Amino acid sequence: MSDSSYKLAKWWHEADNGKLLCTLCPRYCTIGEGQAGFCFIRKNIGGKLYSIGYGRPTGFAIDPIEKKPLNHFLPGTNILSFGTAGCNLGCKFCQNWNTSKAKLDSVHSLSASPEDVVLLAKKNRTPSIAFTYNDPVIFGEYVIDISKLAREEGIKSVMVTAGYIDKEARKEVYKYIDAANVDLKAFSETFYHKLTFSHLEFVLDTLIWIKKETDVWFEITTLLIPGENDSEEEIKQMCQWILENLGDEVPLHFTAFHPDFKMKDKPRTPAKTLSSARQIALSLGIKYCYVGNVYDPPAQNTYCPVCKVILIKREWHNVTDYKLEAAHCPACKTKIAGVFF
Repeated sequence: MSDSSYKLAKWWHEADNGKLLCTLCPRYCTIGEGQAGFCFIRKNIGGKLYSIGYGRPTGFAIDPIEKKPLNHFLPGTNILSFGTAGCNLGCKFCQNWNTSKAKLDSVHSLSASPEDVVLLAKKNRTPSIAFTYNDPVIFGEYVIDISKLAREEGIKSVMVTAGYIDKEARKEVYKYIDAANVDLKAFSETFYHKLTFSHLEFVLDTLIWIKKETDVWFEITTLLIPGENDSEEEIKQMCQWILENLGDEVPLHFTAFHPDFKMKDKPRTPAKTLSSARQIALSLGIKYCYVGNVYDPPAQNTYCPVCKVILIKREWHNVTDYKLEAAHCPACKTKIAGVFF
């Protein structure tokens, strides 16, 4: 692919030092001629910033939507999933590091226009498209063009993201987005600074913005890492913040860590840690809480928060029973938060 075929980026301007300032995310990289930003795929070419990841996915997959994870958004359906190379965070525990920590020239990438992606979703009859695997924030221009076309075709768009995005850029990136799963990686600035090279406050701000300023359905995932973010006190503080700022109907997923990338010295997350975290969340008043990356069907089912009837039964990522009636509990008629058929 030649330089002339790259997509001119949004969200940048010239800096005082002759470099370009990228304003897509709170990292605010200053990028010299011929250099790329922290994410690897936003590059200064001839004094202009280009998105060199535009139209260059690293591969596609058809996943259960529960794998994102989203349990209250079109449950039981498939979703077309893809990402690109690069990422704007530097998580030492990254579980997709082979692409998120790679440059485009070091991984096999495909060529796919926004039209190609939407056509692929139609061909495979997936009602939605997920921007996932690496953080879609860094290919925001591609997200906008695909999600706009998808909406015109009646196809939903999903962001699977760390929520690390600039306040102005997010208004455009999320314009045609229907749902998101946001990684709230921990509830301490120390964790974010040391293990992700980012800052907690920007993620919390994004979550509040999605809740209060958009119609995007969203769920939250926290990967619990032994000895790093799994203390009872931190989980309580996080849950209390969610309740106070986002409400009690935002589904929360606690998922298991496995040793990977630069944190191979850590053990896998014990199942009992996930179970304990879930019980804390439920006891504090969060209505929908799930565990992931372990086999625990009772903790992956959706229950009516009032009468406790099982509404959606799951086996791993597969829906095995579905009892919702027009988004309501058939037993007590309680309305269940989410987007359902």
